[in-house]
Amino acid sequence: MSCRAQIAAFVLGILYTLLLVPLVKRLAVACRALDKPNARKVHKDPIPLWGGLGIAGGYFLAMATVIALSSAFRQAVTETMVSQLIGMSLGGFLILIVGMIDDRYGMPAKVKLACQLVVGGIMFYFGIKIDYLTVPFYGVVFLETWQSAALTLFWIAGITNALNLLDGLDGLLAGVSLTVASVFCVVSLLKGQFVIVLAMACLAGCSLGFLRYNFNPAQIFMGDTGSLFFGLMFAGWSIVGLLKSTATFAFLLPIFLMAVPIFDTTFAIVRRLWAHQPIFKPDKGHLHHRLLGLGLSQRQVVLIIYAINTLFGLCGLALFYWTCRGE
Repeated sequence: MSCRAQIAAFVLGILYTLLLVPLVKRLAVACRALDKPNARKVHKDPIPLWGGLGIAGGYFLAMATVIALSSAFRQAVTETMVSQLIGMSLGGFLILIVGMIDDRYGMPAKVKLACQLVVGGIMFYFGIKIDYLTVPFYGVVFLETWQSAALTLFWIAGITNALNLLDGLDGLLAGVSLTVASVFCVVSLLKGQFVIVLAMACLAGCSLGFLRYNFNPAQIFMGDTGSLFFGLMFAGWSIVGLLKSTATFAFLLPIFLMAVPIFDTTFAIVRRLWAHQPIFKPDKGHLHHRLLGLGLSQRQVVLIIYAINTLFGLCGLALFYWTCRGE
């Protein structure tokens, strides 16, 4: 696939998102899908949700446009890739519906988790699965079907919720997603995984386009509609790409790329268990809350977390160069 297709995917992701988000904003207001202030949140006035609908719409439209116009892509795609594309698209559509319902009416955390597992199961059926693990100093371990299914669902639900929990400040998750998608795109390009390159270029463009409306002061929030969508996309495509490697320590690459949401969520779970609280109970102990507590502004906190995530992403890129020598 030529660089023109990747650039086109990125640019179209930006343009489609820029065009769709204002329409989604009006729809959210009309349907009363609003994020109202409370003691845990930092905004003072109701803000429209469902911004993720604009992001997902931009992603699907950009993907469809490039695939339709790129004959080279259509000729190079295999039957396995087609199945994975269908699985990722169907999973993304379903998680979008879950997010929209949650944003508008609210959904118990356990029900939301169950929905994620069902969506993960559908994706598993279409071939988005962890078939094997590379154990350092031991080698490749191939998994039984039930082991593969359990690990795949754990990864999908874990990453999806990690991105979901990070979405707490204007522009935070959109900027982090831009970093993750950009580094993910570079790694996939170097590995020759052109379907994932296309998907990440679209997601990077959609993230940047959404920041036009979401950076502080935000005009619209992506809500669970967007955070669940981003989480599922990164979880699924990382299974297809980043985790498909026999290189030692290659399993660390997606962890480095998504270090901030993964570690923030891990610490949140440990913190709540230590305090004998339900792990799904919201609190103000996340990284961005702690930085705000130091007297920093929202923009300063967001930029600091951008920098941290970018640093981890670059470390992941360096790790890729190191591990790929063993392949």
